[in-house]
Amino acid sequence: MKQLMLGFLAFVLYGCGAETATTAATSAAIKKQEIIQGQKMQDDTKARIERSMSQTQQRTEKDSER
Repeated sequence: MKQLMLGFLAFVLYGCGAETATTAATSAAIKKQEIIQGQKMQDDTKARIERSMSQTQQRTEKDSER
């Protein structure tokens, strides 16, 4: 009986550990995806800013030629 209880307890504790590991892995995957999306958003924003600055510079040069 004692061995059965110890076996059950070990099984329950193993289950908790597996659930914790799965939750941690899922959380890490979500964070990785958030980081990738954040980097893409940052790159897109930089590109838009650079295009805007270029257009502004072109307009300024065009206006100064007049």
